[in-house]
Amino acid sequence: MRDAREATRLLRYALHRQGFTHTYQSNASGMSVLSVLTELTVWCKNGMFVWNEDGHESTHPADDPVGAARLISRHYRSPAPGDDLTEEEADQAVRAFTATDSARD
Repeated sequence: MRDAREATRLLRYALHRQGFTHTYQSNASGMSVLSVLTELTVWCKNGMFVWNEDGHESTHPADDPVGAARLISRHYRSPAPGDDLTEEEADQAVRAFTATDSARD
């Protein structure tokens, strides 16, 4: 299981690839929160991403930030034709980001 800070950072990057470019992340003891849109805040705690979607709580494993980004994007954004990455491309992008970004921490 990834720590909440790292999982949220990877979700933030995956959402950026989906067109959500103005996000804000905050971290506290054992949890992290990502403000994506006025109507969308994603919490990461206890190994899960948690957000509210149409009045219902949605969850997704923190070990799959690309999958969570896809779910969020499908609900909150209509992608342009050809805009969506394949799962393999998204995974490669997250791995590349993790490799280069970890040197900055």
